[in-house]
Amino acid sequence: MQGLPMTSPTYPDLENASVFITGGGSGIGAALTEGFLRQGAKVAFIGRSDATAFVDRMEAETGNRPLFIQGDITDISALRAAMDRAEQAHGPITRLVNNAANDQRHKTLDVDEKFWDWSQSINLKAYFFACQHAIRQMQQAGEGHIVNFSSISYMMGNAGYPAYTAANGAITAMTRSLAREFGPDRIRVNALAPGWVLTAKQLEQWADPDSLAAHLDRACLKDHLAPQDIVNPTLFLSSTASKMMTGQAMVVDGGVVVTG
Repeated sequence: MQGLPMTSPTYPDLENASVFITGGGSGIGAALTEGFLRQGAKVAFIGRSDATAFVDRMEAETGNRPLFIQGDITDISALRAAMDRAEQAHGPITRLVNNAANDQRHKTLDVDEKFWDWSQSINLKAYFFACQHAIRQMQQAGEGHIVNFSSISYMMGNAGYPAYTAANGAITAMTRSLAREFGPDRIRVNALAPGWVLTAKQLEQWADPDSLAAHLDRACLKDHLAPQDIVNPTLFLSSTASKMMTGQAMVVDGGVVVTG
């Protein structure tokens, strides 16, 4: 493995593992792709925007080239086809990270059926069918690890995006049901609920000084989250270091919400 940062733990079982990430070319997803590449994993990811330059950079920086498949996860046929391509290239998927999401702000009284269906298609429906398709491959492999990204937004009862928070609450519930159903197949399913991660998109659209200050005031740890803060917990949940964890929702938010 080349270029592994000193601050990142090494998980030997991730080397050569077949990993599939949704939305792995930008934001948190790009950080996840890099994190798995630096573990020596065989990474494939799907995204709507052209990520060729990112793929080239990752190969140059890590010595490990990811497989990029351009597509829209709300097109379930395209999503399944992308996962099949990943299997052909890297072997059966044994690590799935459902990361892609869209937290577009909206008001309850403005939501129509078209917007509701769009929000659920990207924030929930695609998660279910990615899990379903990966599980079939994991059953062939005899084991698997799934990480479904949720959010603390529904735990906080946040206003401003009710369709999104509804999907995230459902992701946690779905995660628990899948963990119960497929545990006998040695398939683990966990949710990871990040706090407010300051990606370029968040900084551009919603991270005004007053909102940032108010959020930090609620946190136990007085530092804002960066994408790398989400990478290491995802690697942990995807590795055998967490082999007896399943059906859980891990919160990584600097202590904004406290669970137990």
